[in-house]
Amino acid sequence: MKIVVLDGYTLNPGDLSWKELDELGEVAIFDRTPAHKVLERAAGAGILLTNKTALNASVLSRLPELRYIGVLATGYNVVDIDAARKGGIAVTNVPAYGIDSVAQMCFAHILNLTNRVAGHAAGVSRGQWCKAADFCYWEHPLIELAGKTLSIIGYGDIGRAVARLALAFGMQVLIHTRTPPDRLPEGMVAVDLDRAFAEADIISLHCPLTEATEKLVDAERLGRMKPGAFLINTSRGPLLDEDAVAEALNSGRLAGAGLDVLSAEPAGRNNPLLSAKNCFITPHIAWATREARSRLFAIAAENIQAFLQGAPKNRVS
Repeated sequence: MKIVVLDGYTLNPGDLSWKELDELGEVAIFDRTPAHKVLERAAGAGILLTNKTALNASVLSRLPELRYIGVLATGYNVVDIDAARKGGIAVTNVPAYGIDSVAQMCFAHILNLTNRVAGHAAGVSRGQWCKAADFCYWEHPLIELAGKTLSIIGYGDIGRAVARLALAFGMQVLIHTRTPPDRLPEGMVAVDLDRAFAEADIISLHCPLTEATEKLVDAERLGRMKPGAFLINTSRGPLLDEDAVAEALNSGRLAGAGLDVLSAEPAGRNNPLLSAKNCFITPHIAWATREARSRLFAIAAENIQAFLQGAPKNRVS
């Protein structure tokens, strides 16, 4: 069976092997596929793998041999699921491959906001320490995490991993989730959304993007936060009302933000967060450690094998 990878570069820029795919069929791998090339490259394929290349109803209707789409990510909104279902095309995703990597990035942003390691190191390189009147100096307030309150919105696998790290730092943890757990470790409390925002020194978002959570962080909720609080988002960009967050940062109402995702990616030059004060943005790379990408590819290959054996797993269509 012909297997086509439409946009393999993000998953594998050259540090992984595609060997497992070669054992499953005739393979064609493209680093990137623009929209006008999708039909040409996908023609004759029984299996398509995509990360962010969109596969809409019009495209799917013109690929009669297609039987399987493997999304090389957890989110699968790039595929028209209804059209795939009507066309008898199985669609799978890859869940739970980057839990520890995303939790690590979450705390990388938290530590950046509280310690500003890179900023201070850059100052030393510029000669600021050499000119200091004292044996040390700091350009921003240094904040100890022990005793601070971290509110985690969403308590899935990643939320739980972030909570464990927070407890290790001696933080108090508030959890808001649609279905509060029966038991939580010592130091963690389940609360409603209003309390989660009102009592947080740091808010960290780990919930899915739905109609109910789109622009969850808006001007009203930002207004309920403590002055000097921080916001972290390693989940989905549209969880934020970006104009409201930028305004809160620029006014000083929000002390800082650490973001790995934006509402449109790559970032648009007019996104207000790009120039907002104390806003640190990484380019959607929380998932992208080599370890996490290796797990993603291994699960994707297993998904294909399971489909070929007639027992599909991680199916979303």
